[in-house]
Amino acid sequence: MTSIPLCLPDSISPEQFLSEYWQKKPLLIKQGLPQLIGMFEPEDMLGLALEEDASARLLTQAATKQEGLPQWQLKKSPLTEADFDNLPEQWTVLVQNLEQWSPELGQLWQAFDFIPQWQRDDIMVSYAPKGGSVGKHYDDYDVFLAQGFGSRRWQLGKFCDKHTEFVADEPIRLFDDMGEIIFDEILEAGDVLYVPPKLSHFGVAQDDCLTFSFGCRRPNLMQIIDSLADVATNDSDLFIPMLLPQTLQPSGELQADSIVAIKNQLLQMLQSERGDDIIRQAVSEVVSKRQYDALVPEEALNTDELIQALADGATLQADYSNRLLYNRTDDGIAVYANGQRLDGVDKATAALLMRLADGEHLQSHDVTEVDPDELMEWLENGWIWVDYAE
Repeated sequence: MTSIPLCLPDSISPEQFLSEYWQKKPLLIKQGLPQLIGMFEPEDMLGLALEEDASARLLTQAATKQEGLPQWQLKKSPLTEADFDNLPEQWTVLVQNLEQWSPELGQLWQAFDFIPQWQRDDIMVSYAPKGGSVGKHYDDYDVFLAQGFGSRRWQLGKFCDKHTEFVADEPIRLFDDMGEIIFDEILEAGDVLYVPPKLSHFGVAQDDCLTFSFGCRRPNLMQIIDSLADVATNDSDLFIPMLLPQTLQPSGELQADSIVAIKNQLLQMLQSERGDDIIRQAVSEVVSKRQYDALVPEEALNTDELIQALADGATLQADYSNRLLYNRTDDGIAVYANGQRLDGVDKATAALLMRLADGEHLQSHDVTEVDPDELMEWLENGWIWVDYAE
């Protein structure tokens, strides 16, 4: 098991980063992820973009904007080799959810363990030849831009908001005015740049380059509201009609007093212990859901092979393309995997799943009391993967 140092400068503690930089201002971390150097080459990512199950995009930019035509063109997966014929000088390939294709790359999330793992989105790679970019834009989430191959020049400008005007009639959200440039540097392989939400940024490949984006995001309120409704449907008491005070009023009018009374009962329920349970489960289900469909492994271990691998020194660890988390309740520990609460989990099993969710590796002696068939179920569900001893 290799321990990966946190991706922060030596002079900045995790507490300092979270209080001074997180969602406030950018930070350049020179050689923050040296493990990325040499891990992949451009051909690897171009080949991956052609995979049938890959989530990929090909973005091309014309040299000048022609009348009636957008300057940018976007093609989404599935991509074919023909899509790469006769490309303009400036183009970019983006591939999402790389953890699913490379558990070794997924392990690099450990470098960002100062961010709760339920806020991890996915790892995306951007390949571009010299001059390629995705234009001037901003994201609604936090991102660590890690250079893995070649070099890219990054410029950072103003913070944007809902009033920021985008270039019309383009397939992606772009704008022309980044305001005052506050950062202008070239990142080499191993360098990492943290960019907070809504901060405008513009990256241009200086040569053939791979940039890996470690994105972090939180759920939006609509996701939580939808999940609250789903969870609440299991509470039969909530289907009982409310009792409301009644005053004399026109028969056709729904008065403000009635709406306020209903609102107050709703808030009272949400602020009760029952409401706490519903909200806890609703939020846990939302943040533990996968963003992308799971890949079906081509070759899976059988039970005997798994037990032998563990005996030979292999370890089990959480698969970073899945979502495994837990929370503490008055009744004990509730464990969630990929959007579902795991009911019927005993304390010993919950303790192991908690350790996996916290990033620990489990060795053979840790799982001696677990039914091998249950371990196989974890593997087949995609909750874990086997890290073979070198």
